Amino acid sequence: MTTSSAPLVSLQAPKDVSVADIETELSQIWQSYGDGEGAFAAATRAATFSLVIYEPEETQQLLAVLGYYMGPIDGIEGPRTQAALEVAQKALGLEVTGKSNSETLAKLKEEIAKKGDGLKADGNGAKSTQYALDTSGAGFADAIASVNPCRIIALCPTVGEDAGVNAQVSAYCPVQKRTSTTLICCEYITLRGTQAALDRISGMIPELAIADLPKFVWWKATPDPNHDLFKRIAESSNSIILDSSHFNSTEEDLLVVQDLIESGLNIADLNWRRLFNWQELTAEAFDPPERRPHVKEIDQVTIDYEKGNPAQALMFLGWFASRLQWHPVAYEHQGGEYDIKKIKFVGADQRQIEVELAAIPIAAGEIPGDLIGLRLMSTNPQADCCTILCSQIAGCMRMESGGGAQNCRIEQVTPMFDQQAEKLLSQQLQRWSRDVLYEESMTVTAQILKLVNR
Repeated sequence: MTTSSAPLVSLQAPKDVSVADIETELSQIWQSYGDGEGAFAAATRAATFSLVIYEPEETQQLLAVLGYYMGPIDGIEGPRTQAALEVAQKALGLEVTGKSNSETLAKLKEEIAKKGDGLKADGNGAKSTQYALDTSGAGFADAIASVNPCRIIALCPTVGEDAGVNAQVSAYCPVQKRTSTTLICCEYITLRGTQAALDRISGMIPELAIADLPKFVWWKATPDPNHDLFKRIAESSNSIILDSSHFNSTEEDLLVVQDLIESGLNIADLNWRRLFNWQELTAEAFDPPERRPHVKEIDQVTIDYEKGNPAQALMFLGWFASRLQWHPVAYEHQGGEYDIKKIKFVGADQRQIEVELAAIPIAAGEIPGDLIGLRLMSTNPQADCCTILCSQIAGCMRMESGGGAQNCRIEQVTPMFDQQAEKLLSQQLQRWSRDVLYEESMTVTAQILKLVNR
């Protein structure tokens, strides 16, 4: 997916600095570009918010060292990074996917080891008299900066020998964010080192955020409340942003998220926002006055999702059950080709409700675990509540099988074209209030998952 963001002006290429000199170096950038009194105000730093990104792999770093990537080191694998990966994979004789994988990372590291000292480039970050316009395409950080230029602090754990923390500063400016004479620019601080090295400086990372402005954290890994670095930056943030579509142990990780919510942290899940169209069409199905009373008759639910990650299915079920005041009472993992999970609920009127979650083994889409279909039915033949929703991409064949579908309301869910992380994150950065609906839904989702080991 491409973005509509304008190209960035490269004001300061990544420049190696000491950790202690980060603020001084950033200040000098703005002074040299007209921030001082009486100078031509050509560029100025943003004053919107700070975004801390925890990136648990080093793709951009490796690509940059080998000269394949010239964009900001922001830890975000957007279109610019994908383009660089395609070029590198082609040059290194690998399958060209534009995606980071273990084979590509191993090959990049092998090339760096071969070339050694010959890769050391000018680290002085000398500024030319002209801005360098990066026209290679809009990347992830562009999507953020084009809406709100900000300060991005990327934390990039590396493997290997602990040699302390390497720091870089850079500045990029979206060309449409300007006054008549001034570009408003995004600052980047990149900190690289082993996990132990980053942990040692965890206390100073919150201090790098701009004072008195909102502070967001995008934690691109499973959140760990016992992780010292996570604890330090979470305590000082307005919002912790996650993406459960990439959780490895989904059920366990969702329970960790609920624990964090209960501890008082403001959590936002980009994967939750991908459910909006499904939630909206489900609610609309019972908007007509003649159908509204029948929603209480629903006692059979089937949810199909792409095999691999059940987060969307579980969160949607948590949302639906929380709206109807269903309480989960039993959980059974039947397995099989569709990895069937059966959950039983009791409604507010003591009605028994049975739910089936099915993981459908189809070709994976762009987002792991996307919803495929939803069927709402009742054992009461007089109830007008049969509803089938299905993905416009995957179709409704399984949901319509078994007869009776001709009496159901059937809708196709149009895929969200902005469900990629870069778009959702850019939208999420416009808000930092708590999402009460998400938190109520997660409460029920956690209640379901706590039945697993009973």
